[in-house]
Amino acid sequence: MSLKKFVSRLRNDETGASLVEYGLLVGLIAVVSIAAVTLLGSTISAYFGDVQNAMTGAGEGGGEG
Repeated sequence: MSLKKFVSRLRNDETGASLVEYGLLVGLIAVVSIAAVTLLGSTISAYFGDVQNAMTGAGEGGGEG
């Protein structure tokens, strides 16, 4: 096989293109996920803290009387 045929076949081969596209999609999803956790992390943590305090407060003082 000549070098010219090899280069021509290599240029027309697109089997790796879909793999690259999937890799870019996975990278984009990872970036969006990290950004969401970073931006919403403190808000969600505060929300769960409020829920925990409400549950702890509800268990105190009930049942006697």
